[in-house]
Amino acid sequence: MKKVISALALTVSALTVAPASQAQDVYRAVSSGPAEATPNASPGYSIATFEIDGNILTADIPFSDLTTPTVSAHLHCCTTDSLAGAAGVAIPLFGFPLGVTSGNYTQTFDLSDPAIYNPTFLAAFGGTATGASAAMLDALTGNQVYLNIHTSLYPGGEIRGFLTDTSVAAIPEPATWGMLGAGLAGLAILSRRRPALFKQA
Repeated sequence: MKKVISALALTVSALTVAPASQAQDVYRAVSSGPAEATPNASPGYSIATFEIDGNILTADIPFSDLTTPTVSAHLHCCTTDSLAGAAGVAIPLFGFPLGVTSGNYTQTFDLSDPAIYNPTFLAAFGGTATGASAAMLDALTGNQVYLNIHTSLYPGGEIRGFLTDTSVAAIPEPATWGMLGAGLAGLAILSRRRPALFKQA
């Protein structure tokens, strides 16, 4: 019995000590016309993904079925309430496809670079990238940042969606699973030997 307990303790210890893979902060924005500050009946939609790794923000924004061609797109921050309200432009999406109703946009932003921010947003947080990025990251945790895609018919925004956190908890390394398997195998062997030990007694 002591051997069984020791093997179990070893397995638990291995799981506790083994390192875990760090998950990136991942956010998703599901954008539509009805989600606009002033709702509309646009059939357009987008399911965009935003990943943050340190100071690097990577945006992947597919969009489709807009009523009229695109004129601009931005990340807006920071609304007073979570998942509601309107806010000014924080980060213009430079290079976003214009003059189209469907497309895809992929871009990387360095949050420590003051040039990526709208000057008004930058000034509101001390005029530094440090202040602006801190405000942006804090607002992301509160669901107070949204994507807005503007078109010629809807210059104020045809579709929008708030960024919500979809990060997955840390995943154990393969070595951790290996140690768990070894520990469980040891327990199985010991459990099969126990009846024989009782017979000898």
